[in-house]
Amino acid sequence: MVDEDGYFGEHVAARYDADEAEMFAAEAVDPAVTLLARLAGRGRALELGVGTGRIALPLARRGIPVHGIDLSRAMVARLRAKPGGDDIGVTLGDFATTRVAGSFSVAYLVFNTLMNLTSQQAQVDCFRNVADHLEPGGTFVVEVMVPELRKLPPGAQAVPFQIGPTRWAYDVYDVATQAMSSHYVDVVDGRGSFTSTPFRYVWPAELDLMAQLAGLRLRERRGGWAGEPFTGESQRHVSVWQKPVHADGKGR
Repeated sequence: MVDEDGYFGEHVAARYDADEAEMFAAEAVDPAVTLLARLAGRGRALELGVGTGRIALPLARRGIPVHGIDLSRAMVARLRAKPGGDDIGVTLGDFATTRVAGSFSVAYLVFNTLMNLTSQQAQVDCFRNVADHLEPGGTFVVEVMVPELRKLPPGAQAVPFQIGPTRWAYDVYDVATQAMSSHYVDVVDGRGSFTSTPFRYVWPAELDLMAQLAGLRLRERRGGWAGEPFTGESQRHVSVWQKPVHADGKGR
């Protein structure tokens, strides 16, 4: 990950909520918040990559104390400017390694944000960091895409996902390293600009191994927040891993 002036600086923060308006709609937010609130129970929630508060704010409105970790000062400033934003505790730092005080009953990482960690080691470190923050019986929830490699014809590397009169966007995959990047061409007043953000895609089974290395076990995997079955055709998954209650590794 890069510093707050890099990929998620003011140039992204200023338009993030508008660019991702569909993800701020009630039908996208409410099912996620409902599941997270249930898992939190009477405990605290830790959001990795809290951003502008898309999930943290409505979760806090349900009475769940939320603390966030984020690398971007610009994104956190947008969170702070919203009603209730000052009630969300935020620690600035890389969520793969940054520690905060106390323990949590649920930690979560949504909307493909895990892929902002661009190496396997960083993703493993993230699972270990979360495990250290969870209380016994606590859960770690990740929402992330299933890699769309089946869309790649032989010899191709790019998959377009947005084509319009003022924006073209496409993902580029390196199947040898699992590196990928999203590229955007925007046209404003007849002038074009180009931006690119690196990611690392990750498979569900690989995540299960990362969880195992961190001492967590898979509790459930869904095809979405509403509880859809996870199948070979699912484009994303919402996975829940649990920290054992007892030292012998047995859960509740």
